[in-house]
Amino acid sequence: MNLNVNGNNVSLDVDPQMPLLWVLRDTLNLTGTKFGCGVAACGACTVHKDGQPIRSCVTPVANVSGANIQTIESLGTADKPSALQQAWIAEQVPQCGYCQSGMLMAAAALLARKPKPTDADIDEAMTNLCRCGTYQRVRAAIHRAAGAQA
Repeated sequence: MNLNVNGNNVSLDVDPQMPLLWVLRDTLNLTGTKFGCGVAACGACTVHKDGQPIRSCVTPVANVSGANIQTIESLGTADKPSALQQAWIAEQVPQCGYCQSGMLMAAAALLARKPKPTDADIDEAMTNLCRCGTYQRVRAAIHRAAGAQA
């Protein structure tokens, strides 16, 4: 099975029904994507498949064969964070931090689709759960990042 993960072509010899999450974490050692619920409800495992956010905990790797996959590791680095990551820091979004990689990936997909989202756009797109309740900060960070992209 072949995938393009964060711009790198990879060939995999794994069970086709293995969830993409475990391929990313256990086979490719990309541990930024988190396991949260295992039933696609929380969004901690959100990655992009061909630019669209998907829940990797319930996506068999066979369903993404040949696709372009982006994980949180593709957004930026500690030395060169993306505008979205900078906004996340400026708005002090993370508390416990566990949901943040999925939140960032969902927000990145939203901004790619709608560079200047409204509050309603954000509320509709951000279906990820945050037990710390930082939803207002998430919204502020998305607006900040949208302004930085102008």
